[in-house]
Amino acid sequence: MAVLRREKGQSLQGSRIAVAILIGILLGCVFAVFYPHGFFSSNPTGSHRRIANSNLQTGLSSCESPERIKMVKADIVLISEKNAEMKKQVRELNEKLQLAEQGQDHAQKQVLLLGKQQKAGPFGTVKGLRTNPTVVPDESVNPRLAKLLEEVAVRKELIVALANSNVKTMLEVWFANIKKAGIRNYLVVALDDHIVDFCKSNDVPVYKRDPDSGIDSVARTGGNHAVSGLKFRILREFLQLGYSVLLSDVDIIYLQNPFDHLYRDSDVESMSDGHDNMTAYGFDDVFNEPAMGWARYAHTMRIWVYNSGFFYIRPTLPSIELLDRVAGRLSREPNSWDQAVFNEELFSPSHPGYDGLHAAKRTMDMFLFMNSKVLFKTVRKDPALKTLKPVIVHVNYHPDKLRRMQAVVEFYVNGKQDALDPFPDGSDW
Repeated sequence: MAVLRREKGQSLQGSRIAVAILIGILLGCVFAVFYPHGFFSSNPTGSHRRIANSNLQTGLSSCESPERIKMVKADIVLISEKNAEMKKQVRELNEKLQLAEQGQDHAQKQVLLLGKQQKAGPFGTVKGLRTNPTVVPDESVNPRLAKLLEEVAVRKELIVALANSNVKTMLEVWFANIKKAGIRNYLVVALDDHIVDFCKSNDVPVYKRDPDSGIDSVARTGGNHAVSGLKFRILREFLQLGYSVLLSDVDIIYLQNPFDHLYRDSDVESMSDGHDNMTAYGFDDVFNEPAMGWARYAHTMRIWVYNSGFFYIRPTLPSIELLDRVAGRLSREPNSWDQAVFNEELFSPSHPGYDGLHAAKRTMDMFLFMNSKVLFKTVRKDPALKTLKPVIVHVNYHPDKLRRMQAVVEFYVNGKQDALDPFPDGSDW
């Protein structure tokens, strides 16, 4: 009996030890899961936030079988793969959304820009938008020019002419008659230092751009056409600053203030190279092809080009786009004539492979803003037309510019009635 009791006591004592060991293991598992960094970790909150794979695996390694651990790892890998796939899908959707936004209908964009959509009114009362809104002025583009324009411009408008030493004599006639007409808001963009000094000595507002190798080489030595092409790059800053510009060549005589005769309802308002109502304002030109029989007559629309040496341009997005298009083409096509490119970009419609410019345009009155072909071929020979006083006369059709400019001044300013008579309609060559 004593032996039996002794064996029973030893068995009970062994069971208690086993239970104690089992409880210790279970407590260890619990503490390993909830306190993986110990009781005295320096960042206890971080341990709760980061339920990382390693911590989970540490807890499981003490309590779970190797098969269970493998299953958990496989689940983690699968979740990671799905997460990567979802990120890829989100990225692709964002790219598609950006492309869709870029390709939104331009008309809807204009509605957002100009206001809410409207219903069409009764027949004959509907008028489309003719005048685009101006851009927000950005003085950071050229603070020095912005300060000068505040002093020179009147109601955010001014005449601008480009000049180098090659046209000094014509420039003097140009600004002398501007002063006689009482025009205050004009500015000469000097393309060399000699013109800067010349303008300052004659109390003429002048501006010289900061050095630019791409412009300065042409500005110093370029001929009439080369210098004329620079204006499309230079004018951009004026428009970005929020100013409307009446761009002027220097072979122009001012007889009245042109700002009193502008409509300001279009992006570009230009004088024409046309010499009568048809050529200046457009006409139906019928093309005859007898071989087509019944369909031998094809109707076409024709208009003589706008003159890129005298036009009024408002600070709108289409206007700036026009300048960018012309300047870009002139840089890529150095043998191109700026006036031809100017008209092609302004008038060419959209067609396959080409997006046309959506700019509003107006042709100036050809008798107020007169080219020299109209003057010498028509006006001087008509007693009634000779009594009209134009706003400007542009000697664009004749190479003997200075002599004809002086004759225009004699005729219209000094009243010498035969001042225009010695000149032929055209040129001698």
